[in-house]
Amino acid sequence: MPRIAAVDYGTKRVGLAVTDPLGLFAQPIGTFDAKGAVDELRRLAQGTGTEELTLVLVGWPLLPDGTEGAMVEKVRPYLNRLRNALPSVRVEPYDERTTSRRAQRALLAAGASKKGRRDKARLNAAAAAVLLQDYLDEVGG
Repeated sequence: MPRIAAVDYGTKRVGLAVTDPLGLFAQPIGTFDAKGAVDELRRLAQGTGTEELTLVLVGWPLLPDGTEGAMVEKVRPYLNRLRNALPSVRVEPYDERTTSRRAQRALLAAGASKKGRRDKARLNAAAAAVLLQDYLDEVGG
């Protein structure tokens, strides 16, 4: 079964999420440093024989008006790094506007404490899951 991953890139940490085995729901899998995230995606790309990573979505930090701002220039090299590290996997940018805000709301709805909602590592992984769920909802996953 093909799997899809999403990346919420931050300058200090990278949040990752992956689809469930049926490709219906996004699940956060953790937060890593930039190299650790590449290693984790490589591990996922190797698959288990029945599951194969086919697509990695990288959060693309557009400005509210939809144009590219300064943060895009920080994410672009990481996107290219993933493309080089995962040559058999499609790696694409995906609009991440409002994912962090919606991830905070999701953590609140899940009962996370105020401290938990401000935990950047937890927030990055949740934002990656929000980004991936947006994609699944868009394509009808």
